[in-house]
Amino acid sequence: MMTLAHELERTIVIGAPPATVFAYFTDSARWASWWGAGSTIDARPGGRVLVRYPDGTEASGEVIAVSPPSRLVFTYGYASGAPIAPGGSQVTIALTREGKGTRLHLTHAFPDASTRDEHVQGWRYQLSVFANAVADAIHTTAHEAVDGWFEAWADPDAARRTATLARVAVPEVRVHDRFSCIEGITELDAHITASQRFMPGVRLQRTAAPRHCQGVVLADWTASGADGQLRGQGTNVFTLAPDGRIESVTGFWR
Repeated sequence: MMTLAHELERTIVIGAPPATVFAYFTDSARWASWWGAGSTIDARPGGRVLVRYPDGTEASGEVIAVSPPSRLVFTYGYASGAPIAPGGSQVTIALTREGKGTRLHLTHAFPDASTRDEHVQGWRYQLSVFANAVADAIHTTAHEAVDGWFEAWADPDAARRTATLARVAVPEVRVHDRFSCIEGITELDAHITASQRFMPGVRLQRTAAPRHCQGVVLADWTASGADGQLRGQGTNVFTLAPDGRIESVTGFWR
């Protein structure tokens, strides 16, 4: 039996619960979303693992152990036999809950140090692609949270505004800009009421599609008066919770 004494380890935190993250290691469509089209996995002991990289390189292996939603072990090697023959290395994925997200710990064991070192950047890159694949999937409706946020600032109906804020933001939401240093929805609601009193008729509107990366959203906006004239413009940085609600907002006027 080959000795795999040389290990590569990498740890990242994903803004999603363990069950959601684990699905990307057990469902072929999700597996392919971060490896490449045509990649598949049969997530049961003895099941086949296939990776087809975008450049056509193929790697394969066999699932050794599966413990949803916390652990997956599989072998890994290249169809060409180099630099690792099929079955020539072993990958272990361990997931643990961390706050509202998941800590992913990867261990890849190799027979020699030089082959291990060849894969350091590969896993650094591949797990970054993985983190984005998960985030993109769970935040497909980020634009709805952003639009609800801007709508709330112009809504004079207190009950409706409170309901909107509860839908799009977490109770402890934080808001910072040139005119706000706010903690929590209750204080935010009062702050919006005051802004409507001192700036009547001003409405915020998103001006372009939000830009999203791993739970952080950039949204450009304009502020217009009741007469339709431009009063200001800027960009908000939204940080999203795993459930899609807004955790924090930092606003930049320009």
